[in-house]
Amino acid sequence: MCSRDCAKCLGIALIPLTILCILANILLFFPGGKVAENNGHISDEVWCFGGILGSGVLMVFPALVFLGLKNNDCCGCCGNEKCGRRFAMFSSILFAAIGFVGAGYSFIISIVGIHNGPKCDVGSGNWTYAFHGGNYLGHPSMWSTCQAPKDIVPWNLTLFSLLLIMSAIQAILCAIQAINGLIGTFFGDCKCCSCCG
Repeated sequence: MCSRDCAKCLGIALIPLTILCILANILLFFPGGKVAENNGHISDEVWCFGGILGSGVLMVFPALVFLGLKNNDCCGCCGNEKCGRRFAMFSSILFAAIGFVGAGYSFIISIVGIHNGPKCDVGSGNWTYAFHGGNYLGHPSMWSTCQAPKDIVPWNLTLFSLLLIMSAIQAILCAIQAINGLIGTFFGDCKCCSCCG
């Protein structure tokens, strides 16, 4: 497969993942699927915007660059018709690095969010982190410690787990494009530049 075709496939794969990460982060602002009465009722990790900023905004740029490589008809520089495309593939490595950092940020925030558990009402309107050190993960019987919002533990666990998985996939796709970009930079693309004859 040509390096530009591979980049386009990776860009196409990143777009839905980016949208899903943004949606997952937005849903975390609604604890248990309900509107929070107070911003203090929302877990601190949600305010880090891992899915919106890391796997969302920072992932849009690499996705668009990867998609655009297929249509890049740069005819070269310094008398070398392959130079333009090689430079475009090199620039994709830089954007892949940005995407990797964004996905890594979202991945780390998701791990912390899963480890800390949700903020919830543990009784008498006392909103706090009910669990410590991820001790609730293997013990669903502990989830009843959170009295409100209803089903907040599976809600947070599901959404942060989705963010964790999707950001890991995004990081892998960006790493693949970095390798693909290196190949395209050093060995060129398998198709000749159409506008240069």
